[in-house]
Amino acid sequence: MPVERVHRTSYVVDVAAPGGVVYGLIADTTQWPLFVPASIHVERLDFDGRQDRFHMWVTANGSVRSWLSRRTLDAVRMRIDFRQEVPAPPATSMGGTWTVEPLGPERCRLTLEHDFTVAGNRAADAAWLERATDTNSRAELDQLKATAERWHRLDGLLLSFEDSVRVDGPAELVYGFLYDVAAWSERVPHVGRLDVTEDEPGVQTVSMDTVTPDGTAHTTESVRVCFPHAGRIVYKQTTPPALLSAHAGEWSVIPDATGVTVVSHHRVLLREEAVPQVLGPDADLEQARTYVRRALGRNSLATLELARRQAESAVRTL
Repeated sequence: MPVERVHRTSYVVDVAAPGGVVYGLIADTTQWPLFVPASIHVERLDFDGRQDRFHMWVTANGSVRSWLSRRTLDAVRMRIDFRQEVPAPPATSMGGTWTVEPLGPERCRLTLEHDFTVAGNRAADAAWLERATDTNSRAELDQLKATAERWHRLDGLLLSFEDSVRVDGPAELVYGFLYDVAAWSERVPHVGRLDVTEDEPGVQTVSMDTVTPDGTAHTTESVRVCFPHAGRIVYKQTTPPALLSAHAGEWSVIPDATGVTVVSHHRVLLREEAVPQVLGPDADLEQARTYVRRALGRNSLATLELARRQAESAVRTL
């Protein structure tokens, strides 16, 4: 059998931010859905401060792929080595290195390197991986650079919150309502046009028109990863509204001895430059935070309330 050729890629960007800030952004994989465009969800399995093992879902060449990875973090050298334990086809191996090189107190160089192989050295598979790696790596570095260079204001751009509703009904019915997003256009008043594909069980791609209280509609696209046995659905808007640079969230159905609590959790990275266009020339970041909190919370609570009504009415009918 021929020896598999090792393909290598390297990408470099200079960032006007301290090296520690940039290293911190790439070190915490749980935040990647906000800072790495292709990242949909990261499910951390083990972490001891140096060894990081996780399952992640990403977009690649228009499809959703997932794999199990392990990373070794070296905070002193600001270097992170990674390797896929179970590579996503067509790769038979995939790994690489993140390196942050300080260039001054508020400037550094970020380098991302990959190496990968494909079965039988198939040219089409190698070309697919090279295209996916190139597209995603360039987008990653661009977004990480833009985010890091706002490090003085980053706390104000990040927003995390949740809403919850108590349900006197079975968890299965609540989860079923949240999972069956294809029916939301008929069940949820603020949802208009809606298209759903589920090529892989539990991984849903959703295109949705959301109607605001004044009757206008905006289109978002999302990827949802469903964990039915855990009562969880995680998602990321791959095409978020104009005011958001990134939006990821989770629906959680939590049963106990007397009923169910269903929770909607949101994580948001605001798009600061869009604030004047969306909210008016005099609007500031605090007003944007309030607006996003109210808008997302309003829709989430409306969906949670509908899930509660359906679950409780079904129980009364039995």
